[in-house]
Amino acid sequence: MKKVSLVSLGCSKNLVDAEEMLGILEDSGFEIAESEEDADIMIVNTCAFIDSAKQESIDCILEHAKYKEQDKNRILVVTGCMSQRYKEELLREIPEVDIVIGTNEYDKIAQVLKNHKSGSSEIYCGDAYMNAKLRRVVTTPRYMAYLKIAEGCDNHCTYCVIPSIRGKYRSRSVEDIVEEATRLAKDGVREIVVIAQDTTRYGKDLYGEYKLPELLKKLCKIDGIRWIRLHYCYPELVTDELIETIATEEKICNYLDIPIQHCNDEILKLMGRKTNKQQICSLIEKLRKRIPDVILRTSLIAGFPGETEEQFDELREFVTNAEFDRLGVFAYSQEEGTPAARLSGQLDEEEKLARQEMIMVDQSAVSEELNQKKVGKTFEVLTEGYDAIVKMFYGRTYGDSEEIDGKVFFTASDKPDIGDFVKVKISDYTEYDLYGEAEREEA
Repeated sequence: MKKVSLVSLGCSKNLVDAEEMLGILEDSGFEIAESEEDADIMIVNTCAFIDSAKQESIDCILEHAKYKEQDKNRILVVTGCMSQRYKEELLREIPEVDIVIGTNEYDKIAQVLKNHKSGSSEIYCGDAYMNAKLRRVVTTPRYMAYLKIAEGCDNHCTYCVIPSIRGKYRSRSVEDIVEEATRLAKDGVREIVVIAQDTTRYGKDLYGEYKLPELLKKLCKIDGIRWIRLHYCYPELVTDELIETIATEEKICNYLDIPIQHCNDEILKLMGRKTNKQQICSLIEKLRKRIPDVILRTSLIAGFPGETEEQFDELREFVTNAEFDRLGVFAYSQEEGTPAARLSGQLDEEEKLARQEMIMVDQSAVSEELNQKKVGKTFEVLTEGYDAIVKMFYGRTYGDSEEIDGKVFFTASDKPDIGDFVKVKISDYTEYDLYGEAEREEA
């Protein structure tokens, strides 16, 4: 029996692809190895979203290639977005790579591996969209899982390569999604994170109308699921119906990830975005009025081509005034083949990174102030583990998404198990994390 290792880089959507590959391989008789050192076949599932992600993918491939020096019979497979985008270059520049499989053909991975002839190089990167219904080996902590409801993207933002890699937007059926979520719940998953390149567009291609609120209501009926979290909701499609669904459905976390990228109208237009500053501000106001305890996360791009100092100052002022609970910022990455890459006014790397850092410093002050206001309050916390260094348990509130947001560290006289929900009273804070004590359970 051949042993296979797999490393997945990049976003949670890419991780779901990797989990499906693991399911295919297990069902086809392959054994999942604990590490690359134990593997006959090494798979690197790559990201190619921005330059830093591409470099991380290349570094990881090269690290895996070193294992072939010890055993030339080992097979190195590269999958994911970099494979789809740079298939020929990968084989040419890294000769240790044996097989390249793109984003639309990873369902064939077991068949490809079984048929592979030693010493040959193969590429499987077709343009036909995959519609397979695949079993997953969930690799996230047992109490949570990502639920991908669609593939591809139709937004065509001028800086983004995703539509050219992943193709047009394709929704899964409501029935398929609910069936998968039900299986996850039966396996002990308490939190599902709903993802797609744009979750708010869900259903339009398949049903002729937006179906996210309807889908969420059906997911809320699944026994065992405690939290449902929404990521990647484009602001122009956050409708009153969706807001009302979040506000009234108890299982849906009052947490919304809304990527806005900028606030200046001219920059937003150059980005190919479909909102303006006034609409963004109105949406924030509407959300906070209808859902007073809503946690808002966003992402921004600093140093977009042509961004003047005045426009950047406007963005900094917006960040301070909008008081997003969670905020990530990328330095603009000039991606070949995108319209933004051809724009005049490209800033140098040093300036882009400096602007990125300034935004993060601004947000740090906002985050610390918001966390200070939580002292004395009690939150429900999903227990994730125990930190032996600080001698405290840790977990997340409804306002903290897995890996990307902060933690709550707490002491507890009644030792909670991983996956348990406990009430924690907050007594201290840092700019991103909270500290407190679990309330004793009543007998």
